[in-house]
Formats: sequence, C-alpha cells, structure tokens
Amino acid sequence: MSAPNTALVTGASSGIGALYADRLARRGYDLILVARDQARLAALAEKLERETGRTVTVLAADLTDRDDLARVEARIVADPTLTLLVNNAGIALAGGLLDAEAGAVERLIALNITAVAVLAGAAGRVFAERGAGGIINIASVTLLAPERFDGVYSGSKAFVLNLSQSLAVTLEPKGVRVQAVLPGVTRTEIWERNGKDVTAFPPEMVMETEDLVDAALVGFDRGETVTIPPLHDEALWSTFAEARLAMVPFLSRREAGERYRASEPA
Repeated sequence: MSAPNTALVTGASSGIGALYADRLARRGYDLILVARDQARLAALAEKLERETGRTVTVLAADLTDRDDLARVEARIVADPTLTLLVNNAGIALAGGLLDAEAGAVERLIALNITAVAVLAGAAGRVFAERGAGGIINIASVTLLAPERFDGVYSGSKAFVLNLSQSLAVTLEPKGVRVQAVLPGVTRTEIWERNGKDVTAFPPEMVMETEDLVDAALVGFDRGETVTIPPLHDEALWSTFAEARLAMVPFLSRREAGERYRASEPA
C-alpha cells in the first residue's frame, strides 16, 4: 500500500485555514497544521484525527520569525509524503498605511509576502523533482481594486497572484499544480482582529468560510490557476486577463509613447 499524501496548511488554527484542514483530511490527506496558537492547533488536530482517522501533526510557528519560517521550510523539504502546500496565513493592517506603525507594516510584509514566497519556493523545488504536487496560495479580490482598499494589504495579495501565475508557468509542465484563490469578503476572524465588523457589509456580499473553501477546491480540481469563488460571470475575469496579455508586446519599446514626447518649441 502506498503512503498517504500529506498537506501542509499555514494559518490553520481558524477560519479559511482550519476549513482547508477539515476538507483535505476528509479527502484522505494526512496533515501538518502550522500556526502560532499551539492550543488551538492541538484541539483541531484532535478533532480531525477523531472524525477522519487521518494523522494530523501540529507545528507551532510564527512565520514572521525567520527561525520559525526556516523550520517550516525544512519540514517541507524533508517530508517525502508531502504533496500539497496551502499558503493561507496572512494578516491585514488595522487601518491603512498612513495609520500604521512601521512594525505592523513589516510584519504584514513578512507574513503575506516573504513567508509565502519562501514556502512556495521550497515546495515548488521538491515537487518539481518528484514530478507531482500542488501549491494553493490564498490571495484576495482586493488586489483587483487597489483604489478602494489599503494598498499594503492589497499589494501583498497582488504579489501572491503574480507569484502564483509565474510559478504555474514554470511548474505545471513538471506536473505541479499551482492555484491562486481570490476570496471576497469572507466571514473569518481577520475582521475582528482588526477592529472591523463584517456584519457592516450587506449580507449578499459576505461568503461563509465553508462555501469559500469548497468552491476553491472545485477550482483546484478543475485545474484553474486563478479561482475567484464569488465571481459568477467567469467571462469577466477572462476578458480582464486577455486585455492584460494583449498589452504585453507593447510594454517595452525603444521610444516613449508619442504622448510623452516633448513638442517642438514654437
């Protein structure tokens, strides 16, 4: 009998990460759950082992701490059963950039950007060598509307999308699937942690965590590189992506666009 597949989920103690852990365990994955809160991880691990019979390992780590991040990176490299990484851990600022202290901004960048890149890179290398595996990176629809949201958070999620699209081109020919998931407003603890009330949004705008994760996994099964669960009209994304790609051949030229050329003096 072959060894079971293992999934490593970051930010697994609550919200989207905890739901991914639940759904993946029920799909037959053993789990490595990563988050700072040892007690909550242990409680979730015990519950999932009892309900699913899978092996669930807890790895308490603060991914903004370089030593802790290195421990998780090493676990990815060393575990021969690991076939899936879910890069879910992330934070937002309580306000915007102009309201935040430097430490809060640095912490967001460390978790939302640095940790995602380091862990995706480690997983990508080992999965490519094996010719199989998957990486799921959790981004956000805010990256598509930076004018309406805090630019540090939405910018960090734009990085996640860029990274995912680039990795997909490199890794998918080697048998490794890469997916970026763009949630809209989802009922998780991130709102409470940042002093915001998710119930302030119209009910039709708020997705339940279960619905978000279930839809995202359908997108993963379909082989989507970009999955936007709340977007009903898929053609809107296709049109946006095609328009972006249509610009690419014209984005690097020897001469500046005519509108930028100085006019001849009178």
